[in-house]
Amino acid sequence: MYEIIQKAHSGIAYLALGILVFAVINAFLAISSKRGFEDKDRKISLFALIFCHVQLLLGLVVYFVSPLGMAALGEMSNAALRLTSLEHPLINVIAIALITIGWSKHKKEESSNGKFKKIGYLYLAGLLLILSRIPWNLWF
Repeated sequence: MYEIIQKAHSGIAYLALGILVFAVINAFLAISSKRGFEDKDRKISLFALIFCHVQLLLGLVVYFVSPLGMAALGEMSNAALRLTSLEHPLINVIAIALITIGWSKHKKEESSNGKFKKIGYLYLAGLLLILSRIPWNLWF
């Protein structure tokens, strides 16, 4: 069961990152072109939020059942174990919190430009945090 969840977590990561990058690019292109916030923009941002949350849930399951997760939490001298047991989960929870805040803040914004700025900057901050703590050696 662990292998299935771990593979799902790894596979959905590509989708989550792809749609998150797409949402950030969409927001910044809209800011630069000063276009209105449309339903398609809301859906792009919402799908990015949903995929990130699904990824977080799968990651938490993997964290609690993996030998590289919570079981290795005390191994701070080993950089690889520290990454998978502390840095990766903690930074990604913070990143997804920023993405969620971006989604929530955009709903309260009146102007289209303000909506795109909330989504663009907070989703970008979340994306950069996620990219900073991906265990790249396990991806390639």
